[in-house]
Amino acid sequence: MDNNESIQRSELYRKIWAIADDVRGAVDGWDFKQYVLGILFYRFISENIREYFNHAEHEAGDLEFDYGKISDQEANEDFRPGTVEDKGFFILPSQLFGNIVKTARTNENLNTDLANIFKEIEASAVGFDSEDDIKGLFDDIDMTSSRLGGSVSEKNKRLADIIEGIGQINFKDFRNNDIDTFGDAYLYLISKYATNAGKSGGEFFTPQTVSKLLARLVMDGKNKINKVYDPTCGSGSLILQMKKQFDDHIIEEGFFGQEINMTNFNLCRMNMFLHNVNYNNFSIKRGDTLLEPLHNDEKPFDAIVSNPPYSIKWVGDNDPTLINDIRFAPAGKLAPKNYADFAFILHALSYLSSKGRAAIVCFPGIFYRKGAEKTIRKYLVDNSFVDAVIQLPENLFFGTSIATCVLVMAKNKTENKVLFIDASNEFKKVTNNNILEEENINKIVDEFRNRKEIEYFSRYVSRDEIAENDYNLSVSTYVEKEDTREKIDIKVLNKEIEETVEKINKLRASINQIVRELEDEQD
Repeated sequence: MDNNESIQRSELYRKIWAIADDVRGAVDGWDFKQYVLGILFYRFISENIREYFNHAEHEAGDLEFDYGKISDQEANEDFRPGTVEDKGFFILPSQLFGNIVKTARTNENLNTDLANIFKEIEASAVGFDSEDDIKGLFDDIDMTSSRLGGSVSEKNKRLADIIEGIGQINFKDFRNNDIDTFGDAYLYLISKYATNAGKSGGEFFTPQTVSKLLARLVMDGKNKINKVYDPTCGSGSLILQMKKQFDDHIIEEGFFGQEINMTNFNLCRMNMFLHNVNYNNFSIKRGDTLLEPLHNDEKPFDAIVSNPPYSIKWVGDNDPTLINDIRFAPAGKLAPKNYADFAFILHALSYLSSKGRAAIVCFPGIFYRKGAEKTIRKYLVDNSFVDAVIQLPENLFFGTSIATCVLVMAKNKTENKVLFIDASNEFKKVTNNNILEEENINKIVDEFRNRKEIEYFSRYVSRDEIAENDYNLSVSTYVEKEDTREKIDIKVLNKEIEETVEKINKLRASINQIVRELEDEQD
């Protein structure tokens, strides 16, 4: 791990925990997360728009200009026109985080002021192209909630603690951070609070090292792609890793995703802004991907990355119309009602361009179970859509110790063979979890590219062999596990046994001699 990255992450955690200490006991962990992330986002967009105006004025020659110090009237007259078209939103100087934090501790109307500011930020986009990208971003941050305190003064104290704490975090320039700041905060808070709060949250976040692996796999050998898509995008960590791994010009048309959970839909959109992805360069939509796909009017995607929820239930063949859905019909079977995994996989395949590649985190059971899942595997293999299956180490994901797999799909393969990689030992153990380090990722991607076949690590298997194995796609079926048990030399072992037996016989003879002598003395 890069030292600068480690320092930034440690600083983030330390500061967040300091804020947690201030509000602990008053706010439930899960709800606390919403306030921290919401206000973190508020700080970012405030600094972002302030920098936007300051940079323009400094370039024009007014080096003393500071947007945070001008009047709201001047801002409305001189700076609002055209801003929403460019930035997607507008914030008045008096509403900037930097100005609010100065009086947060003494402001008797802090909670209502913040609520109004958030409403006005969202309202600034109404009637513009960015309206859908801004709408509802702050819905999960209830400034009047009794969870903040029983009285207004209590609420304001808690909010001031959070605002001042976030104000003290030295992020410098968000865009130059080596870590996914927002995503890291999200993962950190989930890991600290989710289990105690009794709520599920781990499925919404993919560890950044796994995200990096998927990004590298879908982009390997490509100079550019049209756009990237995640059909179950959660907080956006996967598609944002694409931005972090590759220059903007390589991803020509931006970032697309769909998310069913409202909280995570809001988090994802915030995360896009936080990483300086402009509203006109992303499209995150809310809805059920399987039953209400909302990007079906888009051209197919050159890159798809996804970590769909493991083996959730869906309507399946209870809805007879689904078998005629263009996404599922070619396979001839729908994913089982109790296991929607292959429904997400077939959805991704249908959205994949002819030259594209998809990398999807999967539950291992789907690669060997019979029934409809076998039928779908047969369809994928026979049509040469399966490029690789990669076994990952166990305990990579928060909330589950299961050793997951990555399914890589493509539509432009030149030979009908599947690469199987056993990367179950490619990890570093850190506290309670395992992580993929850079050397682990490089080893996997290098083998994905070169297909050398390495003993105990990888095999490049023909369709015929897969068919002979009943279309089982488990890595363990094709890649032999190395026997790490100590090898025993039988000849040496036999000699040791002989020597031991001889010693026992001598000992027994000695004991018998002593017994006889004792008996003679008694006589």
